[in-house]
Amino acid sequence: MRRSVPLLIVSITGFFMLIQYFIPLEESEWLYERILDWIIVIGCFAMLLGLWSLTYVSVNKVKRKVPGWGYNLVALSGLFFMLIVGFVPGQESLVRGSAFMHLFEYVYIPIQASMFSLLAFYIASAAYRAFRARTVLATILLVSAVVIMLRLVPLGPLSGINQWLANFILTVPNMAAKRAFWIGVGLGATATALKIMLGIERTYMGRD
Repeated sequence: MRRSVPLLIVSITGFFMLIQYFIPLEESEWLYERILDWIIVIGCFAMLLGLWSLTYVSVNKVKRKVPGWGYNLVALSGLFFMLIVGFVPGQESLVRGSAFMHLFEYVYIPIQASMFSLLAFYIASAAYRAFRARTVLATILLVSAVVIMLRLVPLGPLSGINQWLANFILTVPNMAAKRAFWIGVGLGATATALKIMLGIERTYMGRD
């Protein structure tokens, strides 16, 4: 019963969300909108569950002093400090000048920028290893990457040619690959959704 009821709810909801697109009735649209509202409510409870899970796991790691427990302590400190500041009367507004926005703009955004700056070096290192012209395909990939990276660099008389090549690469072979990729993603998502609605895929419910 503990597994049959969730499977039944998922199947009924999934098939309704699938067939409602083919039912041109106001009642169907009304029910569809109510289900979307419930999705928002469930998402809010899922966020609370995620906060509890983060707190529970981090507290346990800090108590046991597992390797890297200092990072968990910093995460907990930042989490609860932002929660406290957000509930301070007069400071919960998301307008510039509030304590909450000061912390967001002068702590979170610089940390995020630093992370992406470090990521650029990893990308450059990975590109150096991947773009070695060992084969014909690797050579094509290397040349295309160089053309794309130089499209924003002023090259004098060569700027027009490089811009044309970059636009051609982005709009023809790159677009064709992206469309094939998204078609594969759509087919995979459809197959996974059908498996979930039919009760074949049950990993989202945890272990048996």
